[in-house]
Amino acid sequence: MPRYALKIEYNGAPFAGWQRQADQPSVQGAIEAALARLEPRAHTIAAAGRTDAGVHAIGQVAHCDMARDWDPFRLSEALNFHLKPAPVAITACAAVNEDWHARFSAVERRYLFRLLMRRAPAVHDAGQVWQVSRELDIAAMQAGADRLIGRHDFTTFRSSICQAASPVKTLDSFTVSLSQGVSGPEARFELRARSFLHNQVRSFVGTLERVGAGAWSPDDVTAALEARNRAACGPVCPPQGLYLQSVGYPEDPFTA
Repeated sequence: MPRYALKIEYNGAPFAGWQRQADQPSVQGAIEAALARLEPRAHTIAAAGRTDAGVHAIGQVAHCDMARDWDPFRLSEALNFHLKPAPVAITACAAVNEDWHARFSAVERRYLFRLLMRRAPAVHDAGQVWQVSRELDIAAMQAGADRLIGRHDFTTFRSSICQAASPVKTLDSFTVSLSQGVSGPEARFELRARSFLHNQVRSFVGTLERVGAGAWSPDDVTAALEARNRAACGPVCPPQGLYLQSVGYPEDPFTA
């Protein structure tokens, strides 16, 4: 069966997460329903990662198998038509080899977290950022983030229900920067790794917010990491500021 890679953008607010669920809306379910409108049968798509409820994506990648040969552009256009009015869009589509896999062929994932710093409620960015009412120390948060880069046992920073076989992961980069967003100053957290643990990014950001507020020091981040104990983690931040930014492959299937 011809296989196609899909690059997907979505607003996670109305969904219970990526993964298909029997009684709640999901991004996977929305796309599979759209595929069934094109080829009436049960469809199962595989994705590079399963985002939680309320988490967004700019460049999620999945693959689907079709019974007939589709022109990739026409397939993306047809899917976008049937996805309406769900806040999901196929931004690119490419034919790939039958052994190409959206999850297992991936070599890196990049996440972005947006934290808005202002007192007035966000209007235009409501549901798109985590908002705190005070300014945070960006340099201190970067110093804390630096303690997390590299290969570590991240038990402290993963959910108690994480299904990963091992808590040991390599975090390749972690930058914290100040950006002027639509609604005001934002702390932007950008992370890159081959793979992430469940709730790892939100655990990082919630912990670093404590550093930026002056309640923790960068040394406290090191102590939490070395504790290898979930109880040592700072507060886990809410999901609405988190975006799956992109997924990397040895050869980008969408370049051609």
